[in-house]
Amino acid sequence: MRIVVIGAGISGLACAGQLVAAGHAVRLFDKGRGPGGRMSTRRVALPDATLAFDHGAQYFTAREPDFCAEVAAWAGQGIVARWPEAGADAWVGTPAMNAPVAALASAQSVAFSSHVMSLARDPAGWHVTMQGGQRHGPFDAAIVALPAEQAAAFLGAHDLAMASLAMAVRSQPCWTMLAGFAGRLPIAADVIRRSGVLAWAARNGTKPGRAPGETWVVQAEGTWSAAHLEQPAEDVARTMLGALAALAGEALLPELRHLSAHRWRYAMVRGSDRGALWNGTLRLGACGDWLLGPRVELAWLSGRRLAQVIGMDRIAQSH
Repeated sequence: MRIVVIGAGISGLACAGQLVAAGHAVRLFDKGRGPGGRMSTRRVALPDATLAFDHGAQYFTAREPDFCAEVAAWAGQGIVARWPEAGADAWVGTPAMNAPVAALASAQSVAFSSHVMSLARDPAGWHVTMQGGQRHGPFDAAIVALPAEQAAAFLGAHDLAMASLAMAVRSQPCWTMLAGFAGRLPIAADVIRRSGVLAWAARNGTKPGRAPGETWVVQAEGTWSAAHLEQPAEDVARTMLGALAALAGEALLPELRHLSAHRWRYAMVRGSDRGALWNGTLRLGACGDWLLGPRVELAWLSGRRLAQVIGMDRIAQSH
């Protein structure tokens, strides 16, 4: 089949990889500027240096056998490494968090900076229309690999049951502060969990493969993020910087070289036991962490599970 996937995060890419291996032709569209999704890395150019911040998922774990095998392969390619500061079972992409996603994307037909506005079906098949009006298709099948709130908008016109499942999911937002300093902060720990409004703070440069420099990624607690969701990013960044500075006690902070904040509207979900969704009659599917749980591994597994369901459905139809 010719299959279109909306969303090229780790779930969509994991699904696409399995489908291509089974002989299907897959085309992915993603509105992001490059690979990563919620495993993104932001780079900030200064006159004398470029600072890098893993401003999405901070690390991931591997527990299920298939994903453990995938992570072992990534480690062999040098695109992931263990990060003991975050835990004995913590892994990160190297030299940036998005490295494994970039590797998966490099093996697929992905169009980044491609914002899909609508998904339609006619007798010829599925079509996607982009923000600029361009139309692609027909495709034999369509897969929505987006956060639940965004997936619901695409699914609602075609499968109300799928859309209802997506609409029932509520993602927790997260404000993330990115801060770069001219010298080391007077904070001993490289990783700090749950301190006031801060759910997480980490010295990004302690991750393996990172360039030298004092860079911090700080994530606000979910309830606080929701309460301040529509505040200007500059104000949020200053408030979170103050919370980080409080961890240094009375010590003076070194010169601030960069400060910004990123708003993740759909950061964390509880997930469900659905795994993946597939309507064999319409040839419409959905995958993502909202169908399993809020971990990188579970997003990957959801994508793989959808590809397996599609494969079994094709076998059943052939008989």
